[in-house]
Amino acid sequence: MSTNQNQPIHPDVRIGHVHLKVSNLDRALAFYSGVLGLQVTQRMGNSAAFISAGGYHHHIGLNTWESLGASPPPARSTGLYHLAILYPTRPQLADALRRLIKAGISLDGASDHGVSEALYLRDPDNNGVELYWDRPPDQWPRKPDGELAMFTRELDLDDLLSVAPPVTGTNG
Repeated sequence: MSTNQNQPIHPDVRIGHVHLKVSNLDRALAFYSGVLGLQVTQRMGNSAAFISAGGYHHHIGLNTWESLGASPPPARSTGLYHLAILYPTRPQLADALRRLIKAGISLDGASDHGVSEALYLRDPDNNGVELYWDRPPDQWPRKPDGELAMFTRELDLDDLLSVAPPVTGTNG
């Protein structure tokens, strides 16, 4: 069997979903659905749930099949570094930050990468979570030869919050 390792895959290929092992399904749902606002599309008793945005079948799967009551993996071990949730606009990322503040969830960090702005935190099972929005590609920093010139600078959280959409209803 011969393959061309230099040929890129089709540009429409996307990461479809992530499936996380959690120790307590209700606690994980309280974070992903209750705080972040992802919707439960299916629940399988106390062993698994599938959650998404916009009616997709699932962006994140949560299960306790091998992890019920377990502790997180030790630091400095292999495994998931973080899952990243892409918000469509900067105001929607600001809304996510407002939700985290309201829930009393602290950030591990907040960065401007030039191509994106990102919030970093931990879920209840200590999985890394990145919440971010991408700037339009024509605004990405580039070197004179066109190569990306990403960087990491501190994100101004007050400036981000200033673009949050107005709170409506009682869920804001």
